[in-house]
Amino acid sequence: MIIILLGAPGAGKGTQAELLCEQLGVVSIASGNLLRDNIRNGTPLGVRADEYMQRGELVPDKLVIDMLTARLKAPDVARGVILDGFPRTVGQAEALDSTLAAQGRRVDRALYIKVDTETLLDRLSGRWICRNCQTSYHEKFNPPRVSGVCDVCGGELYQRNDDRRDVMENRLRVYFEQTLPVIQYYRDNGTLIEIDGTQDIEKVNADLLAAVGPIPAVVAEGVADSSAA
Repeated sequence: MIIILLGAPGAGKGTQAELLCEQLGVVSIASGNLLRDNIRNGTPLGVRADEYMQRGELVPDKLVIDMLTARLKAPDVARGVILDGFPRTVGQAEALDSTLAAQGRRVDRALYIKVDTETLLDRLSGRWICRNCQTSYHEKFNPPRVSGVCDVCGGELYQRNDDRRDVMENRLRVYFEQTLPVIQYYRDNGTLIEIDGTQDIEKVNADLLAAVGPIPAVVAEGVADSSAA
């Protein structure tokens, strides 16, 4: 089973991907890790990708798809795979579908953990850090007892640029501009299932599991996977 997991920064996608992999016995593949692994291991695809990166150019979608295709042939993904962070564009989604179709495969589910922008901003922005002991606080979810002062050591609290609300607003704007067409692509082909990501972690996880449904048994050398009994 091939599952696409979609969700904006702050939606909890990473946490849910980890839980699903453990519960379903499948492997998570993140495009960034896939790229780095190929470069580090010096695979032919990795060498070609590194050439683009050394020139400051984007790695072509076709090259990323080739890496993913090779990864899907590995024994550890026989039961299933969760694609985390890929595809990011409609072009990548179309290329993935075309490649899978040539192998008699397809994307089975596209799961979108949906969270409204204001909630995402509340989760992502507002972090403050102590200059002395590095204790972390949050304006809304974990504020210090005294504004601007660390509870632990009394040190000054400061905010990194990437934790500011305006920076996060721009980050989310870029994400939605890029990803909403992908969400619509999977909605149009009947693959998309939306999950309410504003619920607690356990309820989001339960809804994701229900959306995935049973994983088909893996058959190797004519013997069904015993976990499917």
